[in-house]
Amino acid sequence: QVQLVESGGGLVQAGGSLRLSCAASGGTFSTHSMGWFRQAPGKEREFVAAISWNGLNTYYRDSVKGRFTISRDNAKKTMYLQMNSLKPEDTAVYYCARRRGYDGSIYSRGPAEYDYWGQGTQVTVSS
Repeated sequence: QVQLVESGGGLVQAGGSLRLSCAASGGTFSTHSMGWFRQAPGKEREFVAAISWNGLNTYYRDSVKGRFTISRDNAKKTMYLQMNSLKPEDTAVYYCARRRGYDGSIYSRGPAEYDYWGQGTQVTVSS
C-alpha cells in the first residue's frame, strides 16, 4: 500500500505562486511515474502534469505550460508542483497520484491510469 499526502495549498492572489508537495510512504515510489490532477467544483477531475520515474521526462496540460513545473526527489519520496502566475481558473482541489505499472507512460491523462491517490489540497486563486 502506498500513502500519498499533499500539502502546500492555500489562498493566493492572481499572479502569485504556490508550491505543492506530495509525500509518499509505503510501497514503491521511485520506480513509478507520478502525476498531478485537479478538480474544480462541478467539474470532472482533470490531468495537470506528469513526471517519469527518473524525473527526466515531464508532460503538462496546455493551460499550465510555462507556468507550472513538476519535479521529484526520489531520495525523499516526494513530488512537487511549482505553480507560478496563478489564475482564478486554477482554483481547484489538487491531487497527486501514482501511475500504474513500473515506468508507466506519462502521456496517459486518464485518472484510471493511476492507482494510488492523495486526499487533495485546496488551491484558491482570487482575482
